[in-house]
Amino acid sequence: MRINRNFTVEGMDPFASIKFVPRTSKIVNPDGKSVFEMKDVMVPEKWSQVATDILAQKYFRKAGLPRNASKVHEEGVPEFLQRSIPADGDTRDLYETDSRQVFRRLAGCWAYWGWKGGYFSTPQDAQSFHDEICFMLANQMAAPNSPQWFNTGLHWAYGIDGPAQGHYRVDPTSGNMVRSTSAYEHPAPHACFIQSIEDDLVNEGGIMDLWVREARIFKYGSGTGSNFSNLRGEAEPLSGGGRSSGLMSFLRIGDRAAGAIKSGGTTRRAAKMVVLDLDHPDIQDFINWKVVEEQKVASLVVGSKLLSRELNAIIKACHAWPKMVERFDVKKNQTLRKAVLNATKFLIPANYIERSVQLAKLGATAIAFDEYDTDWNSKAYATVSGQNSNNSVRIDNKFMQAVINNGDWPLYFRTEKEKALKAGRDPKPCETLKAVDLYDQICNAAWMCADPGVQFDTTINEWHTCPADGRINASNPCSEYMFLDDTACNLASLNMIKFYDNATGMFDVESYKHGCYLWTLVLEISVYMAQFPSIPVAQKSYDFRTLGLGYANLGTLLMVQGIPYDSPEGRAWCGALSAILHNAAYVMSARIASEVGAFSRYEANKQAMLRVIRNHRRAAFKTNAAEYEGLTITPVEIDPSKCPGYLLDAARNEADLMLSLGEKHGFRNAQVTCIAPTGTIGLVMDCDTTGVEPDFSLVKFKKLAGGGYFKIINSSMPPSLQRLGYNQSQIEDIVRYCKGAGTLKGCPHINVESLTAKGFTPELIQKIETQLPSVFELGFAFNRWSLGDEALEKTLSIPKERIEAPTFDLLNALGFSKQQVQEASEFVCGTMTIEGAPHLREEHYAVFDCANRCGKNGKRFLSAEAHIFMMAAAQPFVSGAISKTINMPHSATFEDVKNAYMMSWKLMIKANALYRDGSKLSQPLNSVADAEDINVDSSDDEAKADENPNSPVRLAQKVVYRYIANRRRLPDRRAGYTQKARIGNHKIYVRTGEYDDNSLGEIFIDMHKEGAAFRSMTNCFAIAVSLGLQHGVPLEEYVDAFVFTRFEPNGPVQGNPHIKMTTSVIDYIFRELAITYLGRHDLAHVQPEDLRADAIDRTPATPDYEADLSDEEADERDEKSIARQKAFFIPRTENLRPMKGSSEQRYSSTNGNHTSASHEESHSVSLAAKPDDRIRVARLKGYEGDPCNECGQLTLIRSGACCKCDTCGGTTGCG
Repeated sequence: MRINRNFTVEGMDPFASIKFVPRTSKIVNPDGKSVFEMKDVMVPEKWSQVATDILAQKYFRKAGLPRNASKVHEEGVPEFLQRSIPADGDTRDLYETDSRQVFRRLAGCWAYWGWKGGYFSTPQDAQSFHDEICFMLANQMAAPNSPQWFNTGLHWAYGIDGPAQGHYRVDPTSGNMVRSTSAYEHPAPHACFIQSIEDDLVNEGGIMDLWVREARIFKYGSGTGSNFSNLRGEAEPLSGGGRSSGLMSFLRIGDRAAGAIKSGGTTRRAAKMVVLDLDHPDIQDFINWKVVEEQKVASLVVGSKLLSRELNAIIKACHAWPKMVERFDVKKNQTLRKAVLNATKFLIPANYIERSVQLAKLGATAIAFDEYDTDWNSKAYATVSGQNSNNSVRIDNKFMQAVINNGDWPLYFRTEKEKALKAGRDPKPCETLKAVDLYDQICNAAWMCADPGVQFDTTINEWHTCPADGRINASNPCSEYMFLDDTACNLASLNMIKFYDNATGMFDVESYKHGCYLWTLVLEISVYMAQFPSIPVAQKSYDFRTLGLGYANLGTLLMVQGIPYDSPEGRAWCGALSAILHNAAYVMSARIASEVGAFSRYEANKQAMLRVIRNHRRAAFKTNAAEYEGLTITPVEIDPSKCPGYLLDAARNEADLMLSLGEKHGFRNAQVTCIAPTGTIGLVMDCDTTGVEPDFSLVKFKKLAGGGYFKIINSSMPPSLQRLGYNQSQIEDIVRYCKGAGTLKGCPHINVESLTAKGFTPELIQKIETQLPSVFELGFAFNRWSLGDEALEKTLSIPKERIEAPTFDLLNALGFSKQQVQEASEFVCGTMTIEGAPHLREEHYAVFDCANRCGKNGKRFLSAEAHIFMMAAAQPFVSGAISKTINMPHSATFEDVKNAYMMSWKLMIKANALYRDGSKLSQPLNSVADAEDINVDSSDDEAKADENPNSPVRLAQKVVYRYIANRRRLPDRRAGYTQKARIGNHKIYVRTGEYDDNSLGEIFIDMHKEGAAFRSMTNCFAIAVSLGLQHGVPLEEYVDAFVFTRFEPNGPVQGNPHIKMTTSVIDYIFRELAITYLGRHDLAHVQPEDLRADAIDRTPATPDYEADLSDEEADERDEKSIARQKAFFIPRTENLRPMKGSSEQRYSSTNGNHTSASHEESHSVSLAAKPDDRIRVARLKGYEGDPCNECGQLTLIRSGACCKCDTCGGTTGCG
């Protein structure tokens, strides 16, 4: 092929017009601690510090470069393309320090393999290709995906090699599959993989084999996705007669394996996508997977801090008591008693409390208990599952119609679907749900933790270019690459802003198309030279040759022109530029096909592919909806009235050329475009926005996976303000208001003069000044790591103990108030928003709207609809899909999520992921720095809350659960208790059933000798309450709703030690449950202190059984001796808190050896705690343990609302 020059001149170095300068790359945490540092990094002068840091930290090869190398002669390969090898005996101890080294190894390697693949007509064409690519890389006009930066050219430029890693490739000459013999000779440049998985444990293509294939991909910095719907659900039958452990158990294994791998030992995390069809039997568990895991993280964080605090308080209390012999005695050491009671209040496990006392006895003065935090890279997140994958559910049009029509949705066992397919019949569902309920679960989970995303299966497959070879089932981790299973895609993106001329206000269409042609060729050559992690992926990549060309910085391009992101004009620009890129890529693919042939499976899919190409063309011409072929939902087309004419003409001309060349030559690639997230490569290109995204915020704070932070400032504001008509002085004022002065000169409160007065030397002030342009808040520059402990101690006279305190704040130690620090920080670091900026007119605010509120004081942000409409404008001109986050504010509602997904489906978007700000405990990209802990003195508020139970403080203490449609099942054998009482002349029995964690799960209500209708109603009421409890409705809600309800029977209560009066049966029931399970003693008439063993004589004075007593005698006995019944000594379950012994009793015993003073008390407790052997044996046999009223035998068994005696056949009710 002939390659034209557009940016370079033949015979001149491609970097001749670019000035390179040395820089120091240093990445630090907010506390000033250095994470990475490299000096004398050579980069183009126009590159920002952020781009320099990314290149140096992420993409430079850190070892193995030779000091001396020689060229390897190959027959027919031009000398400038010959690869290099180290000289004999070379130490290979160098590393990359110059960006030109990276640019040349990338461009040189692509040119080398392009020459060997016959893509260039002459050596001059190969040289032109090399020079043009070098120029575009250095000028940040385009960039390939990260695996190219990591792997491409290491063998060609430096002779770096290693043992093969189990990769394969198809030999292009013979067409045979060959196993790679080298780790780097054929690079691994593909970023995106889709892999199949079979329902097999250990064989090739099965579950464990997938983890191995994923490991090969993660090692080289790539990501992979799979649809796991083939795996059987939980409890499905196995061939050996057992039951499947289910999908989720294997997903947790795969997630843990992925979390252990980082590419090449660098900080790039593994990336994977887990996709599941909506008819899978485990779909509900999958949807709520990350919701539960996020809750685990919160529990780990809070629990670890509570444990550390309370256990150390116990040890401290032991050693603080002055009398040595009493230190470890809970009865005598009142400080220890208080610490133990406090630990019990926070539910610290009893054995941990005892362990702390034992450690104190052994001389320990503290417990080193790890405290976790909510950082997304912390141990807490590493402990739980589901954190190394993006999850998506596969939704087809049938489901969405069922949601609209409130229809049913069936779930199928995988084995049943296989049997039905073989038998030629419809499968039988294992469970049927309401479609709207399942949809609500999806939206609820996305609202709570940003997962799962959605993929619209019908839309995806209607735009499939190769349906003859199977359906599209899954995507890569970011959802932009969607094609057949066991295929791969390598990505590259063009930087839109580099093709825009600020002076003329015109977009350089010809250079843009030239860039599209060149980078389509780069990606095609990358397929030719690559190796792949498995045989199926290698074969299909050879057969289909899918590419992923995209763009970045669209949001910036709109902003610099003064066009709001959320506007018809902005969407018209998006559609036109997307169409030019997509059509130009297919034009180049057709031209390559004319030279070296179409992809292998083109003929089998020719008609389907040309149908898709025609639909792409129609969207550029805004044709009638009826003209589209094979589409259920038609695309959003370019609006000619809002699009510049020259852009629309270019898009349409290229569309015509695409179709005509494709019909003539076919295409070299089954797919050519997708819009990638361009996160890291976007930073290398100094993009303010990624992909099709708007700016996240005008000033961003990016937390890196390997540690460290970047302050990223939008550089588009000055040209945008100039375009809007503001003069230079006004622009400077507005920009300073947003991003700050970056210096202490003229700063209020904290400036050179005030710091000098406090002892700062000129050297220390200069240290701070050099950091100010890159800090997010002023406190980031004032810390022990930036100034050094020696300077703080000797120069500023701050004690070492204070410096080493975890909460040490230098500015606070220097005497500056919070208000002074805030005002100074706004001067130096800016407000990070344009709202309220001097000179700026309100009608121009929309131009600077971002995905989130900007800074701490910003109010404006883009709506979810703005994101969706922009995606819809681009989607018709993309082979794959769009990796884009729909950002929502923290205040977004559950209904907002439902509406966003529904709108996405109706606008023909293929995939959608949304993120509600704050839905995760931690996020790597923020519009404000991590907030400091808020310390509030709540003593006054608590006092007021005690007076007013409806006060905001009291209400804020209530735990609110979101309803999840999964029912929490009770164990088959469960604990609980039975409480008998009399209200007026009515006997009532309340029985509870508990989970293993002692929380309430069900209740039974029995009214003695009432009519069948009334007993049935109370029984049904108990069932309804039990179901609510098992579906997550808090007991507090029932208590608030039913306590104080008034109807008969009501009045005095006999038989309950805490409740003496009730307004109704329902009031009594929920008072009893509230006292027992919630500790609501405010609802009791007798307080726990009045029920202690030393307050009331509890010696049993009556028989245990009523078999020989008449009803009247039994009732009389109940009235006289209920307080002394043995059942009230020690409860059968830990949840009977009002009846617990005191903390002193629990912790004063030492292995059964009691003092003589407490002998009588402990003896009575042991008697009460040990039930009669007959009762115990009866219960072990499955009986209730209560005597029959007729024969006295302990053989009563539950029968509906009554009990039936197995001995005499008598019943306890219905008579």
